[in-house]
Amino acid sequence: MVKTVLITGASRGIGAATAEIFADNGYNVIINYNKNHERAKQIASKTGGNLIQADVSDIAQTEKMIDSIISEYGKIDVLVNNAGISVTGTFDSISDEDARRLFDVNIFGTFNCTKLVLPHMLRRKYGKIINVSSMWGQVGASCEVHYSASKAAVIGFTKALAKEVGPSGITVNCVSPGFISTDMTACYTKEEVNAICEEIPVGRTGSPYEVAQAVFYLASEQAAYITGQVLGINGGMIV
Repeated sequence: MVKTVLITGASRGIGAATAEIFADNGYNVIINYNKNHERAKQIASKTGGNLIQADVSDIAQTEKMIDSIISEYGKIDVLVNNAGISVTGTFDSISDEDARRLFDVNIFGTFNCTKLVLPHMLRRKYGKIINVSSMWGQVGASCEVHYSASKAAVIGFTKALAKEVGPSGITVNCVSPGFISTDMTACYTKEEVNAICEEIPVGRTGSPYEVAQAVFYLASEQAAYITGQVLGINGGMIV
């Protein structure tokens, strides 16, 4: 039976690469996006996936999205909580509005999707949930305090939920990317990227596809005995 995967924030970067690798492996791919319809449409054309718009930080929109997917496909086998945003600046320079929006997307977006997908997985006693954190959620980053805190919360959520739902046949894991070449890191100059690469043991930035491969592995049956784990894809930048 063909499996179904929902990937949030799949119009670009890691989410788009994840959609491609699941599609290449025969999954029904649901591509969630919020604002960038054109980019999402391009990914859908490459993968044969289906588009669904929803702001995952909004519980009502998320519920409508999940209900629609269940109505059409009957199940969601794999949930990839990838949607995320970042803000950069000193702790006291970030506005309350920006801070709340970041936590709404990075934390409550993950909470909302999981809360609404989980009952369907529990009924079937099967499911794979993979959350996307960051190495800064593990060690913290200067001038990215709010982002680091939000991604640290994703790690805590992963570990706790894995213990709670493991007896029901559901695994919950987390990938923790390092410096990956995406839109989120496009603001860095060539000189800044070169300086960062000097701190990475493998000597280069990572690609979205490399993160997507890790996500796919955690969703596979080869990873059936892995849960509550944080898989770092950072080239050795943190060890």
